[in-house]
Parts: sequence; structure tokens; C-alpha cells
Amino acid sequence: MHDIRAIRDNPEAFDRDLSRRGLSPLSAELIALDDARKAAVSAAQENQERRNARAKEIGAAKKVKDEARAAALMDEVAGLKEVAPALETAQSEATKALDDRLAAIPNRPKADVSEGADEHGNVEYRRFASARETLADGRQHFELGEALGLMDFETATKISGSRFVVLKGQIARLERALGQFMLDLHTQEHGYLEVAPPILVRDEAMFGTAQLPKFRDDQFAVNDGSTIEDIRRSVGSIIAVAGHQREATDFISGGVQDRLDQSSRWLIPTAEVPLTNLVRESILAEDELPLRFTALTPCFRAEAGAAGRDTRGMLRQHQFNKVELVSITAPEKSADEHERMLACAETVLKELDLPFRTMTLCTGDMGFASQKTYDIEVWMPGQKTFREISSCSVCGDFQARRMNARYRKDGKPAFVHTLNGSGVAVGRALIAVMENYQNPDGSVTIPSVLAPYMGGLNRIEGPRP
Repeated sequence: MHDIRAIRDNPEAFDRDLSRRGLSPLSAELIALDDARKAAVSAAQENQERRNARAKEIGAAKKVKDEARAAALMDEVAGLKEVAPALETAQSEATKALDDRLAAIPNRPKADVSEGADEHGNVEYRRFASARETLADGRQHFELGEALGLMDFETATKISGSRFVVLKGQIARLERALGQFMLDLHTQEHGYLEVAPPILVRDEAMFGTAQLPKFRDDQFAVNDGSTIEDIRRSVGSIIAVAGHQREATDFISGGVQDRLDQSSRWLIPTAEVPLTNLVRESILAEDELPLRFTALTPCFRAEAGAAGRDTRGMLRQHQFNKVELVSITAPEKSADEHERMLACAETVLKELDLPFRTMTLCTGDMGFASQKTYDIEVWMPGQKTFREISSCSVCGDFQARRMNARYRKDGKPAFVHTLNGSGVAVGRALIAVMENYQNPDGSVTIPSVLAPYMGGLNRIEGPRP
């Protein structure tokens, strides 16, 4: 969410920054909406002030027995009261119009982010070559997993549809080992606090991290189990109250929607949502910062815009596991914290001895809420290419404004800065390990760092008898 005062103070800079994201100038429109909001607020306040002043004058007139003046003033107050609801509605609508427009505009990119239209404009930041010989090619993970009898897409489709998988035996254990290894690394060595958050969240939480409203179609919504007919029956008694059938129908429709809204929750697309919202609507002490949280959770994405992409295998699924990193910092520390978070995520791949490169995303490839993003891309020999396994983003105060998350700076409340990153995607780490550690006979060697989590197993060769 953008600060309208900052836009007013320097509209040219606002338009210039967003032009780098391919947007036309917006400051004039936003300032006009703010002018309309201010006028509506002023009109409502003036009405209230006049009512208060006339009330005092009525008391004074009655005190001196001037009934005629008192009556005239009371008539004026009645007229002011009559128009007050309309003025309050106009104020609410003008405020909502501005807030809705601001909420739909992406974050301003940092000055050091290169301009570009898509991933082709990304810039390599650094690269890591594993100590092991890097495979130039090989079988893809789903070929390995299916041949081992431990990765079952066909049964998953019968159960849940496309973009799901059933993992079994040693591969299921390997996925669990990867998640546990990452959590231990981040909590024991990197200073993150482990959190077990809810994976069902409300609209306000999704709005706070900017998944809503823009990316509604990419999310999975659930409700409390009430069907539309259940809800219709529960509000059916209003027919007698409504007066006639059309009003009753309209009222029922509204009641149904209200109940659906109240019962709805969202499956998290990433633990960024609950972890960042841990500080919503709060004022932190400066010495509490930085706060660093990590969580291993299931994640859910509708992949509405991914039709036809990565349909084979585990690369793009509706349900996957991920270790998330979130930091809450003071503004002057957020750039350093971004580099620190990136290094923590990179350490996961270094410990697993997986080759990767780190890319700085260009303006056209960054996420909606991001000021600057690093993507870590791991080498996938089965695909003969690098694939993203972690994104680490600094969001400035963009999310904090949406959540009203602040800290006390020199005695005054100021917005915190938020950062989030994958530390890393567990499913994609599983894919990378399988493809990079595959053997000619189809078995998969276990990275040495995972040995404590695998009960001494050093190779996956298929189901044990």
C-alpha cells in the first residue's frame, strides 16, 4: 500500500518509479481521489461542527427565553441531521475509492533494480559450483521416482486431480528429511524462531501480504462446511419480515453472501502470510527488531495462470511443502537484512552441495509487493536448465501499511519493513537432489548432510521388501 502523502510530496518520482514497471502515470488520478476524499471528510466534519455549534446556540436561546430563535435553530439542526448520513456515506465511499486504487498498485522498485519486461531482463548476481561433478544431463525426477515405484502421479490424480503427487517410502522420508534439515539450519545457525502457524487465514491476512485482492484467482478458498442451501434455510425466516417476494429474495441473497464471507478462509499460498501477519495491528519496541521467523508448512496455489506449464512432475503443484523465512526490521536495516536472508537460503543449497545461481530480478519479473527480489535457481540436469527454488524479497513498508504494523522510533510510531524468502521450497529441493544425485542404475545417493535424518540410509534404490 502506498502513502498518499508521499505521492503528493513528489508525484514525479512516484510516476517515474512505476513507469519502470510498465505503468502509465498514476499520481494525478490518485491525488484527485484524495482531493475528493478530503472534500467529503471536510463536508461531514463541517456538518458535525455546525450541529454542535447550533446545539450550544439553542441552549443559549432557551436560557434567555427566545423561543422563536430556538425553534429556528432546531429546524436548522434537523436539516443538518437529515443530510448527515449522506455525507458520511460519501466520505466512506471516497475513502474506499482511494484505498482500493492504492491497494491495486504494485510496490515501487528500488533504484538498483534493472529495468526489464520479463525474466529475460534478470541479472546474474553470483553462482555456486558444487564440489561434486555437475551432471550435464540425466533423467528427470518423475522418471526416476516412477521407476523406483516411490512417486505416484496416477493415483494422486484419481484422489485429487492433476498437479498432485503421492510420495512413498524412502522418497517420502527424503522430503521429510529435507524440511527438517532446513528448519534445524535456520533455527540453530541462522537465528530464526520456529513458528507453527495456522494454514487457514482470513481475508485481512491475505490482504496484508498483498495476495488479495489482485491474486484472488491464484488462491484456494474454503468455508466452514455450510452449503449455499444450508445458509439459505438459515436466513429463510426473513421472508416474513421483508414484506414481499422481491425484497425477500434480495435479502436472502445478501444473507447468503454474508454467511459465506464469514465462513470463508484461505489456504495459505506460503507461510509468508501468517508469519508476516504476526505483527499486524501492533506497535513494536525498536529494541525488539529485527524479528526473524521460520516455518515449514504445506502451501496451496491454484496455479490459475500456469495452464500447460510444467504439467509433468512436481515442479508446479497445487500442494507443496516449503520452509519460509520472514524478517521484520527497522527501515534502515532492511537492505542488510535482505542480503542476510539471501545468504541463509543459499546456505541450504551449499550444504546440500547443489549447483545454483542467484539472479536479481528485473522490474518486469518482480512480485507485486516487492521492492527488490533475488531468485535462487538450482541446476536441474533432467531439464538441462536452472529452475527457481527460492525467492527472497524486501517489501519496504508496503505490506506494513496494509497490516498497520509499526514500531516506536524516537517515541513516535513508524511503519516497519518486511522481508520474506523461501528457505527453501522443499519439493523443488527434493527434485534437485534426485536429479543431481542420480546414479546410472536409477538409484539416488543421499547427500551426506541428510544422513542424520535418514536413519543411516545413503542410497534410495526402491521399496524395501
